[in-house]
Amino acid sequence: MLEKFKNHLDQNFPHLYGKKLLLTVSGGIDSVVLVHLCKKIQLEIGVAHCNFQLRDTESDEDELFVQELCTQYNIPIFIQKFSTSDYAVQRKLSTQLAARELRYNWFNEIIENNNYDYIVTAHHLDDQIETFLINLTRGTGLEGLTGIPEQNDKIIRPLLIFSRNEIENFANKNQIDWREDSSNASDKYLRNKIRHAVVPVLKQLNPSFLTSFQETLNHLKQSVELVEDVTAIMYERIVTQLDHKIQINIEELLKLKNYKSYLYQWLKEYGFTAWDDIYNLPYAQSGKQVFSNSYILLKDRNYLLLSPKEKEELKESFFINENLKNHKVPLNLSFCNISYISNSDNNIIFVDEDKLQFPLEIRKKKEGDSFYPSGMNGKKKLSKYFKDEKYSLLEKEEQWLLVSNNEIVWVIGKRADQRFLANENTQNTLKIELK
Repeated sequence: MLEKFKNHLDQNFPHLYGKKLLLTVSGGIDSVVLVHLCKKIQLEIGVAHCNFQLRDTESDEDELFVQELCTQYNIPIFIQKFSTSDYAVQRKLSTQLAARELRYNWFNEIIENNNYDYIVTAHHLDDQIETFLINLTRGTGLEGLTGIPEQNDKIIRPLLIFSRNEIENFANKNQIDWREDSSNASDKYLRNKIRHAVVPVLKQLNPSFLTSFQETLNHLKQSVELVEDVTAIMYERIVTQLDHKIQINIEELLKLKNYKSYLYQWLKEYGFTAWDDIYNLPYAQSGKQVFSNSYILLKDRNYLLLSPKEKEELKESFFINENLKNHKVPLNLSFCNISYISNSDNNIIFVDEDKLQFPLEIRKKKEGDSFYPSGMNGKKKLSKYFKDEKYSLLEKEEQWLLVSNNEIVWVIGKRADQRFLANENTQNTLKIELK
């Protein structure tokens, strides 16, 4: 398993080497094996352990076990106790959703405050199967059937290629101790019911079920990519973006055999739930509207128009004078003259102030915008950059730009323009930080 793990990282996650990784460790067999594997190949790791205080003394014993494990291997550890039940009641969430929200908010705080690069979890192949079946029972769309992604932004799941049986064999062979969560034996939760009653039957019916499932998952992922490509092509043909509005040509839309599927793909990012009303909207009278929390979809003669609610409150541009050190609307930006260049990240850039023309402008994208992305060669259209970075429709509309004399200085929080960055010859270095 160790060799398979290392080969998997070499082929699919080479960017993890040399990075600081925060492992989420409960004390169960999966996360403890993950710690051992990462230590064996000498990755730089820290551990985060959540005590949700849901199992009385058992939760405290898990915490002590993980603490001793980290002491044994000289691993930095972060421990947090949560009043999970109280939080769930306050937020009107299930206990599982409350625990998830608490832990990931805390994990993100740790990596931001302690310079970790990625969060690494111990989800494995059997978790994939259970998630697939849960989503299947809930009538999810195609995306829900592709399971848990191996990487989602800063969250990495390198054990998804391993079955629970492989992990147990590795632990037993290497005499690794772990903690058993007593709640895993209960069928109170849907996941446990599937784990105990459904998956064993599938494995019994097909001894090669895990291999077949992995192949099916790969086919589904390819299908999702195909759907995304086709919907993007048709979007370019049928949809027009006008300032803060999106305009869908109804005549062209209805020429599509599966127009409902295209509408769903184009509009799913905007929070709509009344899909039957949306699918009927092309045939409705002009003026008919469908609402989400933040958007309005309007039938306007031959078009469907998508626009934000309270559009009149939106301002297109904000200007920054040369003597302003802090700017709080629409984003909290700070400006500071410094004599050195330190490490930058997505939220900090160092620019040559002499190359800027004040007032600077903060605005959204415009037709024809282009820039010279740092770390890349040459010029790129902003629309192409958004596509390559897999921006959703909503993310494209919400992305702010820092602009000097109509030239993009910074896709704020994402990528700087190479032309404006400070270097060893810069006389006046300006640090710009997104707070």
